[in-house]
Amino acid sequence: MYAIVRTGGRQQKVSVGDVIEVDRLSSSKVGDTVELSTLLVVDGDAVTSDPWVLAGVKVQAEVVDHHKGAKIDILKYKNKTGYRKRIGHRQLHTALKITSIDAAAK
Repeated sequence: MYAIVRTGGRQQKVSVGDVIEVDRLSSSKVGDTVELSTLLVVDGDAVTSDPWVLAGVKVQAEVVDHHKGAKIDILKYKNKTGYRKRIGHRQLHTALKITSIDAAAK
């Protein structure tokens, strides 16, 4: 069984036991439980994408860690003017472990 969830403006395929990286969830501490919004659930041969049914599906995740991502270098350069600018950026991430995908009652 797996589900497609939306978090931080992105969609990810998750199943129970997976550890995923999402944008920083500042309101949660390590060990807290988070509920993710579900877009699609695949249970064996049955594929569920009906929004009314998905309203009852709960994808629970536990916050494992808060950390920074890899450094991204941004270089700006204009020819013949002496303009050079170097900027770095490290995105803040939260690691989530998927603990359960509770399907809606049939």
